[in-house]
Amino acid sequence: MYKGNIKENEEQRLKDAKKYQESRILAFNQLEQKLENVKKLLRQGKIETIKYYRENPNSFAVVRGTDLIGDYFKDIETLLDK
Repeated sequence: MYKGNIKENEEQRLKDAKKYQESRILAFNQLEQKLENVKKLLRQGKIETIKYYRENPNSFAVVRGTDLIGDYFKDIETLLDK
């Protein structure tokens, strides 16, 4: 009886580990999708910035916070770099 419980516990642990690992891998798919969305938003921001500066050639306004975005990208690169 005791041996049966150990085996059942081990099987459940393996199932739980597999489920957890699959969720971690799926998280990368979701992050990749978000990255694609960010790329689109960056392109749109660039176009808006170009348009704004053409309409306001003497402006020093920050249309999109590229410095802050760049800092966030550095943080992401640090988290992903081993």
